Amino acid sequence: MADTLLEVRDLRTYIYTRRGVVKAVDGATFSVRPGETLGIVGESGSGKSMTCLSILRLVPEPGGRIVGGQILFDGENLLDKSPEEMRRLRGSRIAMILQDPMASLNPAMTVGEQIAETLALHRGLRGRALDERVIELLRQVRISDPERRVHAYPHQMSGGIRQRVAGAIAISCQPSLLIADEPTTSLDVTIQSQYLRLLKEIQRETNLALVFVTHDLGIVAKLCDRVAVMYAGRIVELGRTRDIFNRPRHPYAVGLLDCLPTLRRGRGPLTAIEGQPPDLANVPQGCSFAPRCPMAEPRCSQTRPPLEPVDAEHLVACLRAGETATLGRRAAAVSPVSSRPAASGARTVRSRTARRRAPGSSCDPSSRRRAAAPAA
Repeated sequence: MADTLLEVRDLRTYIYTRRGVVKAVDGATFSVRPGETLGIVGESGSGKSMTCLSILRLVPEPGGRIVGGQILFDGENLLDKSPEEMRRLRGSRIAMILQDPMASLNPAMTVGEQIAETLALHRGLRGRALDERVIELLRQVRISDPERRVHAYPHQMSGGIRQRVAGAIAISCQPSLLIADEPTTSLDVTIQSQYLRLLKEIQRETNLALVFVTHDLGIVAKLCDRVAVMYAGRIVELGRTRDIFNRPRHPYAVGLLDCLPTLRRGRGPLTAIEGQPPDLANVPQGCSFAPRCPMAEPRCSQTRPPLEPVDAEHLVACLRAGETATLGRRAAAVSPVSSRPAASGARTVRSRTARRRAPGSSCDPSSRRRAAAPAA
């Protein structure tokens, strides 16, 4: 597409270990347009963070390697660039906010020095112009009294302020693409709402493209234009947010939405996705979700489904995607899976209460706690 800023095609990132090859990203495909917000959701270990690190060519070494695919940014394949070219690109045109600001900020440097370092490297600012730009950035991310805070160290700030500092560093050089890897995980609901509102304001002012990685489907519903559902290193469903929430077509996406508590459900039982994600060092031959899928049939364990369109801008990797339309509409009505008739040949998904979750189930508890709260 001509208006696409970032296009990832069949990306494969493997980690070579003593016990075998871990296929952290195994054929991920998606795109992002200028000014758009793409949400990437999925359970822990599905490959979300590794996909983001692969885009920036920051895969952990020596074991991690990008072994296939293309990462086209503004028409250029990032995998063909030299390490020096990637260093010039990171921070200036593509930036990333990591999950834990205490792990990404240097505890031995003031926040002003850390913001100034990026501006001096990529924009060549010096002296008074540099100091003024640092103060301006702290003010832009709504940090009060920036003239004093610029001299503070990360440990002297709260988690919310540290995350805003990380955001100030990320937007300091006005990048075209910002990747946010679960930036609200350690924030309480009030600060989380303020932070997300701030990101949207910056996006509107600069036409910034945003890739937002999260477990919280409540944030996705409020913040994102499109959603990519990731499982076992692959994108299994991709489409507009309203389509994913109203008519999810992949059984895994249906399961994630059924895990959410709602006012209509009250104190009734919550649904859990039975089983565990596959070992990425030993991924099943066919569909990776088949061992946990309530609609699985023999061919699912033999054939790996491609990511194919089922509607305009709605892609699904499922051999039975056409049969999940009714399943998706019922999920949008948020009725428990256990209360709807099972599809032909399907197994009934058992329900569990919020406090007595089934052993081995893996419905993300953080989504349960926060989904009902307003995201922004």
